[in-house]
Amino acid sequence: MSKDSADSKNYFNPVTIIRAKRDKERLTSDQIKFMIDQYSKDELPDYQMSAFLMAAFLNGLNAEESSALTESMLYSGDVLDLSEVPGIKVDKHSTGGVGDKISLLLAPIVASCGVPVPMISGRGLGHTGGTLDKLESIPGFRTDLDLKRYREVLKKHNMVLIGQTAEIAPADKRIYALRDVTATVESIPLIAASIMSKKLAEGINALVLDVKVGSGAFMKTRLEAQKLAEKLVAIGEQFDKRTIAYMTNMDQPLGRYIGNWLEVLESVQGLKGQGPEDVMELTHLQAGTMIYLGGKADSVEQGIELSHEAVESGKAFEVFKALAAEQGGDTSVLDNTDAYPQAEHQFDLKAFEEGYISRFDAYQIGMAALELGAGRKTKEDKVDPVAGIEMVRKTGDQVQKGETIIRCYTNRKDVESVTTKQLENSVVISSKKPAETPLISHRIDKDGVTEF
Repeated sequence: MSKDSADSKNYFNPVTIIRAKRDKERLTSDQIKFMIDQYSKDELPDYQMSAFLMAAFLNGLNAEESSALTESMLYSGDVLDLSEVPGIKVDKHSTGGVGDKISLLLAPIVASCGVPVPMISGRGLGHTGGTLDKLESIPGFRTDLDLKRYREVLKKHNMVLIGQTAEIAPADKRIYALRDVTATVESIPLIAASIMSKKLAEGINALVLDVKVGSGAFMKTRLEAQKLAEKLVAIGEQFDKRTIAYMTNMDQPLGRYIGNWLEVLESVQGLKGQGPEDVMELTHLQAGTMIYLGGKADSVEQGIELSHEAVESGKAFEVFKALAAEQGGDTSVLDNTDAYPQAEHQFDLKAFEEGYISRFDAYQIGMAALELGAGRKTKEDKVDPVAGIEMVRKTGDQVQKGETIIRCYTNRKDVESVTTKQLENSVVISSKKPAETPLISHRIDKDGVTEF
């Protein structure tokens, strides 16, 4: 390995590092740090970073290489110190799905139980929705707070909901954009480093992970999801952050609604104790785990009890409203959701035969929501807050021919035909009722994998 003796730091040849990973050799921490540092300083061109990412995608990264990549991306920007905020700071991250609005519910629940929740979230792209887009469907709600304001809001409300700033893991932001256009997204080590570099930079002490598996998830099989969950937990524990992951089903959308305001609406319903069973089951489990990791419960089970109490007492909804107002949101629409503007067009997908709904393709449903205006095909696209889908029926439901299965909302006049075709391809009706699939299948922590 060549070194530049004129430089006080080790200098590596990028081509040599790329070749080594191409040839399935193990890289040192210094080699990985060099690549990330050079790219962050614009001293390594996109084409060489792309080649490095493809080599890592094809040949993998072992535990030490993954840890080094995460650490290098983490320290490419600021690592927040939230020691002035009392308590054990706990966050939650989902690997992404369709109708996944859980963060909107559990953050105020956990905060109302005395656990600080410093949450930095992302936007939707493709078939998956983004927490920021959902929050910004509340008129005036600002997610672009600077880090000074981030700390202020967290101290005042025990929670804050913002987007990734320029100071937080900037290398990850650039590298992810590159992965998106070089077909290197679906790599467990690269996904893990991307997620954990951002989460560790938030200043948290513990983390709960929701690793989705199924047609609407990035991880399509249980084995893939388990490998990702184990990798995420291992990285969290390496950095002395208590980390617990759950593997959850994403073969059908979560809850009844898909779309930005529609998911805020369902979250408000949930915070008022009126949410769908699957949404509330997952919310209370993850919130209870966060409350436990935050030291406010002696067990996850006790944390779940406190989560239920926070909803039943109305405390969690009041915390959500106070946070929304603090970040500029118009809370009148949270108190009176019927006052929110409605989509101009509505059409239904009806059952083409009688029987039982045996399967949904959550990916196709997510893509249909995108066509309606609820998502974006490029990062520059604007989302329509009122566009989306209502799952009138769910897997296992019995339907008659002509009965509504899915209802669509949009302000686009020309999408009914293409969207209906997508949705027709997303539903399977059979004569027998399908076996129930558990919503939560496994828990992964430092002690290993256990069936839930």
